Parts: sequence; structure tokens; C-alpha cells
Amino acid sequence: MKRVKRSKKRDERNDVNDPFIMIPMELKLEILMKLPPRSIARLRFASKHLSSIILGKDFTELCMTRSSTQPRRHLVSVHRGSDMQLFHSFSQEEHPSSNSNDHDKVGYTLDPDVRYLFTPPVRGLICGRKGIKMVIGNPSTGQFVTLPRIKTRKKEILSVFGYDPVNDVYKVLCLTVITQRGNIARGIISRDYFLEDVMAWEAIVSKEHQVITVGAKNKWRMIECKYPHRHYAGNHGICRDGVLYYLASYKQKRSLMGFDLSTEEFNVTKLPDDYELQEFGNLVNHSGKITIATQVNTGAIDLWVQDDVNKEVWSKTASVVPSVAHICGANQRLMFRGILPTGEIIFAPLPSPNPFFFLCYDPKEKKVRQVVVDGIGDDSAAIQVFFDHVESYMVL
Repeated sequence: MKRVKRSKKRDERNDVNDPFIMIPMELKLEILMKLPPRSIARLRFASKHLSSIILGKDFTELCMTRSSTQPRRHLVSVHRGSDMQLFHSFSQEEHPSSNSNDHDKVGYTLDPDVRYLFTPPVRGLICGRKGIKMVIGNPSTGQFVTLPRIKTRKKEILSVFGYDPVNDVYKVLCLTVITQRGNIARGIISRDYFLEDVMAWEAIVSKEHQVITVGAKNKWRMIECKYPHRHYAGNHGICRDGVLYYLASYKQKRSLMGFDLSTEEFNVTKLPDDYELQEFGNLVNHSGKITIATQVNTGAIDLWVQDDVNKEVWSKTASVVPSVAHICGANQRLMFRGILPTGEIIFAPLPSPNPFFFLCYDPKEKKVRQVVVDGIGDDSAAIQVFFDHVESYMVL
């Protein structure tokens, strides 16, 4: 992202004539926090004094604390045409409407023909990747910055974005895989997993483990992992309390991998020996708890919840997919996407309808509400929906 260079003398002249300097700091912060994030991002160019406040960590944390007390938001990412990425943001408690002041939409022009897929937002920021290209963005301000390209020639990549509260930094973990034929001779992979000289899926493990700290001039660093595992392509990881979690095959079993962003060490958690979980389990958003959901043939949904992250103890609950023929039609498939703090279960129709919508089901009241997102039509593709999003005033 190109940054505007300003004259030092001009900045000093603006500061001298800036009446904002004479206002008490507490009042300054109150005034700034009443402005929308996009205005804050532009206002930092008004004067050196304003820039020092807006770019300061104290202001960013104060805004984040306030945003965290507000109703959480839905965030919808839409790739439109060949080079436009749109983000729709609106309260989880209200119906989004083009006439609503709460419905925010920001567009960002990407490189032509590059369709980024994004990981779940973390403290208002998101991370998008296409091959070895990667961006970090703040949908609230419309700012996106490009990270250094991932150092690999492999095609199968998993990237997980998170926040390290110990060091107050954002990091990205990146895994790539390589076939380990030598593992057969060493006995790590059983010969029974090979048939007609075709390499078994479990014989392919993550070999390159890289991490980058988001910030100026930082580079990808190779790190060690003592747990040979294979991540599942197409699955998103999540960040909880400074730890990145994702599902992977470890010792021929679906397992929960953890990566501590502070110590940069891996750990592995055993999952229940349940057939559907082992074959179809997906890590989902569930109000801050590590949860694995299974849904087979659009039937009942099993939720495996880890109540204590330090113990390999999982509780299981089941939920029935509601009847929504009156909304979607008799032949519309519903896929589970997550659970809101209110307890509502989110379902997304497949294929994506036009106009685009998703469903919120209250299992206690047995009620379904439809959430239609305005502005998403036939020219939209690669639609992603995220929940529990918060606005961020952080300037990138």
C-alpha cells in the first residue's frame, strides 16, 4: 500500500494552527471515538498531533475495548467481477437493509484475477491468501496491506491468522506439505497405507512451518514442529486466547493442533474416537469455545465442545436441522456455519441463493429468521460469511 509523504514543515505549520491541541486529552479521545473508523484512517493525515494519537496503541486499545462491548457483527466478504472485493458489515441483532445506518459496506480493489479467500476475523482484522500472496486488512477502515510472499514452492498451503496478547502483536502461521516416502522405511507410516504404489494421504505431512509477525519489514521465519501432521485442505483455523487451532491428521487420527503465538510452540490434542467426527468433523465458531461440528447428509448436527482447553474431555450435544421449505424450497441444502452468542445456529443454503441470505435458528424457541444481505447478486462469487466480528479503529 502506497503511503503519502508529507512535508515536515507543513506538518509543523498545521500543528501550530491546530486548535485541537488545546483540547484536554480525554475530550479529544471522546470526539475521535464518535467518528467512524474510515474517517479516523483519513484524519491521521490532518496533523502530526492527530496522527500521534490515532496511531498510538492506547487509542487503538481504548477503541477496541469499546467495540467489544457493542453488539457483535456479521461480516460478509464478496468477490465481485475480476478485481473488486466488497465487505458488508452489520449488527447480528438487526436485519441488514440498504436504508439502515448500521449496514456498512466498503470496497477494495484487488489485483486483477486474484481471488483472495479470508480466514475468520481477529479483533476486527482479517487475513486473505491466494497461493503464496497474502494480505492483512481492516474492513472497517478499508485499508489493506500486502505481506511478503510465502517462501515455498508447494501448492497446498494452510494459513491461520491470530493475535498474541502477551506481546501485543498479530501473527500468521503458514504450513505447507511434502510427501515423506522416507517415513515408510523408518516405520513412521505403515506400509499397509500404500496400495499399488499410490501414496497414502497420511503419508503426506506438513514439512514447512513458517510464521510472520505483522509489521514493517518483518519476514517469514521457519520454525520447528515435533508433531508430524497433515492439515486438512479447505478447513479454517481459529484463534482463541493467543492460540491458533486447526484440525489435522496426526498418527492416522483426526486431531486438534494448537500453536501458541507467544512461545511459537505446537501441541496436539486427541479427539474422541467417533466415526463421524473422525471423518467429517469441522472446527467452527462457537462463542469462544473450541467446538467441532459434524453434519452428515444434512441430518442432525453433533457438536463436540471442549469445556477445558487443558483437558482432553469433550461434551457432545445434538441439534436437528430445522424445516425451512417455506423459505428455501424443498430441495435446498443447508450447511451448518456456526453458533451466535445468543445460541442461534447459523445455516447457509447451498448453492448460494440470489439475493444472498443465511438463516438463524433458535433451538429453544424453534424459530427461524432469514437474514438477507443487500447488494449481493448474480455478479457475486466466492461469498464468505463470518460471525462475532467487531469494528477496529487500528490504522494499518
